[in-house]
Amino acid sequence: MRTGAPWRSLPGDFPPWEIVYQQSQRWIAAGCFETLVHDLRALLRMTEDRAPTPMAVVIDSRTLQSTPESGALAGDDGAKRRKGSKAHLLGDTLGHLLALKVTAADEQDRAHVARWRPKYRS
Repeated sequence: MRTGAPWRSLPGDFPPWEIVYQQSQRWIAAGCFETLVHDLRALLRMTEDRAPTPMAVVIDSRTLQSTPESGALAGDDGAKRRKGSKAHLLGDTLGHLLALKVTAADEQDRAHVARWRPKYRS
């Protein structure tokens, strides 16, 4: 049984999978999906009578248990006594995801605040 959506399993009414893959890679490189998500998030905020850009954000993280395949990507999270990777999340006060970064578990949230701060400042 396979999981996910393999490129080779596209429906027959699509162009050949290689062409669809190449075009999607061009869109990813051009930032089309990030722009689409940003505009949709701004629209959702405006429907809630909020400013399109958030004035306050919430930073959180989650440690994910490593597997033998993790190899060098795994780190020790001393606070949670786990070895693995950590997902750092940045969200607005309505719960919309603004940014996500996966690192080794030994990295702290505060190390990523400076990288996110200029982008979401009013």
